[in-house]
Amino acid sequence: MLILGIESSCDETAAAVVEDCTKLRSDVIASQAMEHRLYGGVVPELASRRHCENILPTVEQALSDAGVTADELDGIAVTYTPGLIGALLVGVSFAKGLALSAGKPLIPVHHITGHIAANYIAHPELAPPYLCLVVSGGHTMLCEVKSHTEFLILGTTRDDAAGECFDKCARVLGYPYPGGVQIDRAAQEGDPAKYPLPRPRVTGSELDFSFSGLKTAVINTVHHAGQLREPVDAPSMAAALQTTVAQILTEKTELAAQRTGYRTIAMAGGVSANSGLRRTMEAMCKKHGYTLYAPPLSLCGDNAAMIACQGSYNFLAGIRADSSLNAYATGTAIGEMKAQ
Repeated sequence: MLILGIESSCDETAAAVVEDCTKLRSDVIASQAMEHRLYGGVVPELASRRHCENILPTVEQALSDAGVTADELDGIAVTYTPGLIGALLVGVSFAKGLALSAGKPLIPVHHITGHIAANYIAHPELAPPYLCLVVSGGHTMLCEVKSHTEFLILGTTRDDAAGECFDKCARVLGYPYPGGVQIDRAAQEGDPAKYPLPRPRVTGSELDFSFSGLKTAVINTVHHAGQLREPVDAPSMAAALQTTVAQILTEKTELAAQRTGYRTIAMAGGVSANSGLRRTMEAMCKKHGYTLYAPPLSLCGDNAAMIACQGSYNFLAGIRADSSLNAYATGTAIGEMKAQ
């Protein structure tokens, strides 16, 4: 079984071919990160234009690297939600046209389920059910993975996601986009105890997250120091922020594991590449005897390999889309997709 995956939800135009769900035949990414760095973050209109320019050569390269043609594919999977609407529409429109012209099934993939599926490529032995912490630039949630295509959200962010908190704090500290990577690097040289930071909680919803107050605390501290003409120890602030975020994410994952009884835990999403988070999660799992899975750094960010992988499981489950498939910026709950 050969599935082509197409990903264009933000600023990465990506295409990949996966064989039999987890065997990676090709993985091509056209990144726009350096261009968006000039503006301190992703410019949606610019991202959409670049997707239009990059998607054809990216898909062609993925097929060439895999040594297959469109006629040899069993299906075409594409991210349809969530993400930047203009960016998503480029991928969805291209996938619909390719599926129609090649006479292949069109497979819709929720971006978050794709991040979860990245673990299957690196760890084929991982099998549902298990608990997954999903942390990316726009999403933070605890998810019960009941099967390869069935998911239950146990907790989610009420405001900012962890990755968004990293990016916005990095900007105020003077670090370039993408901020999460810069925070991680700077934190290695800082003292996490130098700046006490708050630990926001959601009253009555212990598995939900909130990072807006933490972000505001960092920004206010930096601005206040600027008004007093006092220097800010950016590496120590980065270390304090990373430590606080990692502790919050790990403690809530620990609580969710205790409540559900799962002893297999996975991480997914761009922030799962954060070294501080990996250390705290590894320590927590070692303490309880849990088994922890995390994708390699190359599969933590947005990529099409994860979309092709999840698309393969959707294909086997009978999940299909027709030419009416649309893109959605905020999307539906990840557990809402059913076989048709």
